[in-house]
Amino acid sequence: MSSEGYEIIPMKSEEVLYSYRNSQQISGQTGLVGYIRADMGTNGNQFWVTWNCFRNDLNTPEFSDELSELLHSLRQDGEYLSDRDTLMRFCLDSKNALPYETGRDFGVRVNTGDHAYLMRLNPHKGEYNLYCYCYRKDWLDSHIRQAKRGIRFIDPHYRERFRIADGDEIIISGEPTNAYTVRDVPARYVCRYIDESHFEYGPNLRHICEFAEMIEDLGYKVIPLRASLPEKSYVYIESENKIGVVTKGEMGYKEMDITFSDKQDALDMVDINNKKHGITKAQSEAMKCGSMFGWHVPAADPKNYEENGIPKHFRARDTAR
Repeated sequence: MSSEGYEIIPMKSEEVLYSYRNSQQISGQTGLVGYIRADMGTNGNQFWVTWNCFRNDLNTPEFSDELSELLHSLRQDGEYLSDRDTLMRFCLDSKNALPYETGRDFGVRVNTGDHAYLMRLNPHKGEYNLYCYCYRKDWLDSHIRQAKRGIRFIDPHYRERFRIADGDEIIISGEPTNAYTVRDVPARYVCRYIDESHFEYGPNLRHICEFAEMIEDLGYKVIPLRASLPEKSYVYIESENKIGVVTKGEMGYKEMDITFSDKQDALDMVDINNKKHGITKAQSEAMKCGSMFGWHVPAADPKNYEENGIPKHFRARDTAR
């Protein structure tokens, strides 16, 4: 849809990460001008706004005028920021906005000539109803295109071990080889793409080679926790003709106390339980391989499977790397 010459479209899933506060490094690279926080008051018809500037050099009079005109336009009767009831109807219409996993937030992107406005909408009373992150459109789109390459994890010899998507998590675990080094492990971190050779994990910014050398020196290991995998999955244990439950990031499985006389009955039960939890066959097969061969191998990534769970053409020996 469009209003007053602005293009208003549902946010894409990869843009959700940029509708929250990010590090100074990422905010600088994406051309963040600043962000707005607003609520519609007790009766839902007000509009209390707070502006937080990030870069004064991008906060030009032209930008300021454009933002004011945009908000004024979207506050007109019938537009989705006019009042909270209208905002609720707008968000619940699936063609308008992207639902977040929170179940309470919805995302739209508003494009102008030079800027992209990522709006996180929440139509519930007592909460902030709008967060709007304002970007230089070309900077943001360029960064998102590059981030789609994923974050590389390598060994100290620069051999790639695995990649994860921007925003996925890792676990750093193991016993340190240096008794004088105190680290809290296992530790779980969200990872963010910076460029082909740098990434953030939690508050830390590292070159991928520097990170690989640090992990080897400390005797730790890194386990990818891909967002494309469920937290748990049911799998068939052929050697025992039983069903097991696999947990993402953990080796092995927890055996269910059910015995089957027929293999097909066990397979059917695995499919039924996984479907009940929205788990696809590709995800289930990836979970099973991760629990057997390690979560870094290509076979532990559901993108390497067809919809029916049949592996795509990655080499069988890749499961042993």
